[in-house]
Amino acid sequence: MVFFRSVSALSKLRSRLVQQSSLNSSVRWLQIQTSSDLDLHSQLKELIPEQQERLKKLKSEHGKVQLGNITVDMVLGGMRGMTGLLWETSLLDPEEGIRFRGLSIPECQKLLPAAKHAGEPLPEGLLWLLLTGKVPTKGQVDALSKELQSRAAVPDHVFKAIDALPVSAHPMTQLATGVLALQVQSEFQKAYDKGIPKSKYWEPTYEDSLSLIAQVPVVGAYVYRRIYKNGQIIPKDDSLDYGANFSHMLGFDSPEMHELMRLYVTIHSDHEGGNVSAHTGHLVASALSDPYLSFAAALNGLAGPLHGLANQEVLLWIKSVVDECGENMTKEQLKDYVWKTLKSGKVVPGFGHGVLRKTDPRYMCQREFALKHLPDDPLFQLVSKLYEVVPPILTELGKVKNPWPNVDAHSGVLLNHYGLTEARYYTVLFGVSRSIGICSQLIWDRALGLALERPKSVTMEWLENYCKKSA
Repeated sequence: MVFFRSVSALSKLRSRLVQQSSLNSSVRWLQIQTSSDLDLHSQLKELIPEQQERLKKLKSEHGKVQLGNITVDMVLGGMRGMTGLLWETSLLDPEEGIRFRGLSIPECQKLLPAAKHAGEPLPEGLLWLLLTGKVPTKGQVDALSKELQSRAAVPDHVFKAIDALPVSAHPMTQLATGVLALQVQSEFQKAYDKGIPKSKYWEPTYEDSLSLIAQVPVVGAYVYRRIYKNGQIIPKDDSLDYGANFSHMLGFDSPEMHELMRLYVTIHSDHEGGNVSAHTGHLVASALSDPYLSFAAALNGLAGPLHGLANQEVLLWIKSVVDECGENMTKEQLKDYVWKTLKSGKVVPGFGHGVLRKTDPRYMCQREFALKHLPDDPLFQLVSKLYEVVPPILTELGKVKNPWPNVDAHSGVLLNHYGLTEARYYTVLFGVSRSIGICSQLIWDRALGLALERPKSVTMEWLENYCKKSA
């Protein structure tokens, strides 16, 4: 299996990572999982005391160390570039892209267990990695998959709450409603009401988080079948893994679509803590709101056009290109259409990123998937042409810090190829995936006792006066 064939690769990887001082803290306890224990909860119970002591030491020894200067531009620019959040599960490097517990996406593809030989990583394996910092064995991933299956039954009142909405309601509205309806089963809320000590907050949070991660694909699939398939619901199949079962409940059972969904959920799961959905989940949870309330809030942020809704916008824009120019357009025709879009005051969706300064690795792994499975797809060929045409144009404009494609530039084309053509639904797929990253960090928020988030805000008058005094 992929994991055992990659033991030597991980050994070399660890040696290389040790030399990268900027990543030392995030990968210090990354290791191959050698324990025979298949239970994720017991693994966390062993790890948490060590990390609690690590945080105490960090605060006592280095609490007064300055991390940088805050400028007026940062305050006015949405706090962009400020270092202000602790987020253990992943780190985004402007040049290298996302790393999950120190591992890049290609490394995760090599090291995490897969459903088949040389296949895409199982999302359950990434969940284990995010929570423990350890690469799991196939046995541990299989055990976690079964645990998630055992938690996946959704109460009837959740479906009734969704059914109270018009079918025309946006899929993200219906998903967020379903997640809020799940909240009545919150173990954290029950434990808090009974007076659980703070040191044990993480345990009911763990219970809620795993149940939420298990149930949200069922809710998401229900929303899809309700809106687009006349309410003909497909029951979950407990013989399938997390990604394949989600695909199955949506109504897509080809082996390639199962593989795509495993890859999709894995790469969309987490993207450090500063993006809108992750930050929102962390912020709301810092008030000791339970995982359901926190994740529902995160979904509402994800639904914005500048965040998760962008994957919908990309496919619609690509289809508008085809409608006007045809599938076999030349690069010159494509350049003209791109310039037309920009001159009309619009952006080219799917290009640029708030942090990254190179092509998004999540884009690249999807491109590799397409080259392997659907190289002749007309929309994929168009995406490939855009990869050649758009960056030079954006660079020529001189206003764009990152002219390269991001994750949203590719995902819709892959989904469209396998029959999931309803672009309006795509953000729900993103939301289901993001449950893994947000809930993993939330468990650690509780375990580490992170504080209520409360940054200081100021007025323009305050800024003007401060700047005058500083001049």
